[in-house]
Amino acid sequence: SVNISILIVAVVIFLLVLHHNFLGLSDFLKRELSDSNPLGLQPVDFIPAVPQRLTDEGNDKEISVVIAASDERLGGAIAAMNSIYRHTRSNVVFHIVTLNDTVDHLRLWLSNTALKNLRYRIVDFDPRLLEGRVQVDPQQADTLKPLTFARFYLPSLVPHAEKAIYVDDDIIVQDDILELYNTPLKPGHAAAFSDDCDSTTNKVAVRGAGNQYNYIGFLDYKKETIRKLAMKANTCSFNPGVFVANLTEWKLQNITKQLEKWMALNVAEELYSRTLAGSITTPPLLIVFYKQHSSIDPMWNVRHLGSSAGKRYSPQFVKAAKLLHWNGHFKPWGRTASYAEIWEKWYVPDPTGKFSLIRRHSEAYEAK
Repeated sequence: SVNISILIVAVVIFLLVLHHNFLGLSDFLKRELSDSNPLGLQPVDFIPAVPQRLTDEGNDKEISVVIAASDERLGGAIAAMNSIYRHTRSNVVFHIVTLNDTVDHLRLWLSNTALKNLRYRIVDFDPRLLEGRVQVDPQQADTLKPLTFARFYLPSLVPHAEKAIYVDDDIIVQDDILELYNTPLKPGHAAAFSDDCDSTTNKVAVRGAGNQYNYIGFLDYKKETIRKLAMKANTCSFNPGVFVANLTEWKLQNITKQLEKWMALNVAEELYSRTLAGSITTPPLLIVFYKQHSSIDPMWNVRHLGSSAGKRYSPQFVKAAKLLHWNGHFKPWGRTASYAEIWEKWYVPDPTGKFSLIRRHSEAYEAK
């Protein structure tokens, strides 16, 4: 009986030690998954209280929307956020990624206009994050747009969310963003994109852009590193300007580290195709998410409105679109772009007067 008692005590002690170690491991993993302050990603602003209209309805589910806001395109981000805010009654929180010298301008624009009730958090993006990961041509240093890489760091931008939506600044939303947020992602998938080949907009030819809809349009298949990946060159590409991310999966799969790896490899080996000059954000995403992503409804990313000044879609189709995307050279706040009048409906004038529309002067601009 004494031996049995000793055995029972030993088992109890063993279970207590095991439980303690498990708790320690659990805390460690939580700290690892919630590490939200790497170099260059620092919150600098606050989120106002939840609007009364939301608390009254009990609709407190937080929808995180990430958008980059560069100073020269700030009006685009403002219009995008306004269109999202006005089309939903959900509790949307905007995580606005910008550079330090834009913070004051952005804060003034939000606090002194009809957007003052937006829930938002401004995050300062330090370009030093990209050192050694982006090839910079000394003669074209000003063409590097650091904020285009903000989407690579989503878990750090939205540290406590399980899911987030990323949108470019040249979009207008015409339906409830909650529908996009509820896009189902397959098990093991960290993101859902709009596939080019399956898109309602895939028949739009983009002149001079090479093969816009296949991997060979973005990656240099002459390079051994690319060939070793065994990715079919005719694989349908996807558009990363609008997507839904499962941040739990993103962190578990170390997606950010994978993207940084392919950025650095491109600096060393020039792995990207030259047919899409300047497209240095899309290739890493195509590699990392090769046959490992879900799909969003193509009506939630009706794009190429900025690929030319002409109207490629019927007014009926544009009206039915849930999200309009002016990707391409012709932005609705700059040169003449198709359906720019729709964009202007959601634009909120800059109270500082710094950002002004030049669309009305497009003929003089094009003549230069």
